[in-house]
This record gives sequence, structure tokens and C-alpha cells, in this order.
Amino acid sequence: MTDTPDFWQEHKQRLQHFIRKRVADPHSADDILQDVLLKAHSRIHSLNNPASVSAWLFRIATNTITDYYRSHRKTEALPEDLSNLEVEASALAELAECIHPLITELPETYRQALELTELQGLPQKQVAQQLGLSLSGAKSRIQRGRDKLRHEILECCELETAGGRVIDFHPRKDFCKSPCK
Repeated sequence: MTDTPDFWQEHKQRLQHFIRKRVADPHSADDILQDVLLKAHSRIHSLNNPASVSAWLFRIATNTITDYYRSHRKTEALPEDLSNLEVEASALAELAECIHPLITELPETYRQALELTELQGLPQKQVAQQLGLSLSGAKSRIQRGRDKLRHEILECCELETAGGRVIDFHPRKDFCKSPCK
């Protein structure tokens, strides 16, 4: 499985996009990509779970980018998004476009609660008042809505995480009802 050209090509393109978003110099980004692919190829035997190869590759990429910035510390500062491993604004905007259609497909009670809290930014107390619920009832509805939405997202998208945070996502074409990427 891991020796097929399609496998490496698919991951190479995704890694290249990931690295170029974090390293401004395109030549350095290409060098980092080559380092990542060489490290992955030489350490493929250490991969415990072949199903997690994508996360494994992105962990190697993140570490290689960190090493790059450490070696260039005197001339270049470590970018904020890499040091905190936060979702970049563009990826967050893309993900938000994908999530909105999933929210609209939730049952009405959960959809309303999530639209008010997550999309309009209302505090839970205001949501409770607006929906005519007790605060604990509103919290419960919001939590159940989040759980249902999380289930839909995981069914629809392959999430790539590092350090417990989402770093990228890729829709599963077979399952996703949302028009993203």
C-alpha cells in the first residue's frame, strides 16, 4: 500500500500545500517537503497503524518545519500559527463554509440552538431566553446539537490533527453532502 506511486503522490500534494502555507520561501518549502518524504520513506517501518499514515506524515512535516525555523532562528521568527498549531484563518473559513450546510440539516431544535450560539455568537443564557428554555435545558440542547454536528463532520470529513487541534481537513466525497473543497 505505501509503495504505490498514487499513495505518495496524494500525500505529497497535501503535504506541499501544508508546508507552503507555513513557509514563505518556496525553495525552502520544497526542500522541507523532500526532507519529509525522505524521513517518511526511511521510517515507514516504524508506522504502527497504517490507517493513521496521514496524521503520521503531517506530524513529520510539522516537526521538520519546526526544525527549519529553529535552524534559521537568527534571521526568521517562528510564525504564530506554527507555534500554537492553530487552524489558519483560510482553513477555518473553508471549514465554516462546509459546516453551515451540515448545521442546516440538523433537527430544528438543535439547528436553532447551534445557529444562535455558534453562528450568531449569543451566550447560552440569551439562547435559553430566546428559545423559552431553562439555562440547563439550553445547555443540554446545545451540547446535543454539537454532538450531532460532530458526528456529521466526522462522517463527512477526514480531519488531520496535531497537538489535539485540527490542522487541515479533506471531505470524503462519498459521504459529504456539503459543497466544500
